[in-house]
Amino acid sequence: MAPLTWDQVGERLYETGVDHGVLYLQDQTGEYTVGVAWNGLTTVTESPSGAETSAQYADNIKYLNMVSAEEFGATIEAFTYPEEFAQCDGTALPSPGVAVGQQGRKTFGLSYRTRVGNDVEGTEFGYKLHLIYGAQAAPSEKAYATINDSPEAIAFSWEVTTTPVPVTDHKPTALIVIDSTVVDSAELKTLEDLLYGATAGATLPMPDEVIALFGTP
Repeated sequence: MAPLTWDQVGERLYETGVDHGVLYLQDQTGEYTVGVAWNGLTTVTESPSGAETSAQYADNIKYLNMVSAEEFGATIEAFTYPEEFAQCDGTALPSPGVAVGQQGRKTFGLSYRTRVGNDVEGTEFGYKLHLIYGAQAAPSEKAYATINDSPEAIAFSWEVTTTPVPVTDHKPTALIVIDSTVVDSAELKTLEDLLYGATAGATLPMPDEVIALFGTP
């Protein structure tokens, strides 16, 4: 067996950036059938929580650790957002240009892409697709400030919680990540055609459909 080595050429990997954001709205069956481009996306902070251990004692010793359920949340930051996101942000649009706040908030899905780089090809090495399901946005503040000699665009921000969706032979999940540097390129293109509406309307396939696209190990 060969000895371990570190920092070989082409193996110095890193991740950076966020782009290709797409918002998906649910239809009456719970499928994510309406996808729209999310321009101005600046940051998506993934924030898993839970999975905390609780020690259990018996016979005067530590008997075992019980682990709590894991949850997935996120923070979305952007300079703007699709008009369709208004219904996910508690806003009704009774007529063009008129917005009524403090309404119900609809569940949505989200996809976005992060770059995978290395020391040879830089950020052109590859990317990861992040697919989020069962998301709900909480109310967030919007700070409007006067224009001065150092103007800045308003940055909108939303705290997002999720409800996991079923996955065959696995626990329910709210997040799937696909690595372009590992999966088959033709199968990846099939998924991206669905996500970005290359042949029909943009849709977010459910986890079982995503997994099926990439065959078996």
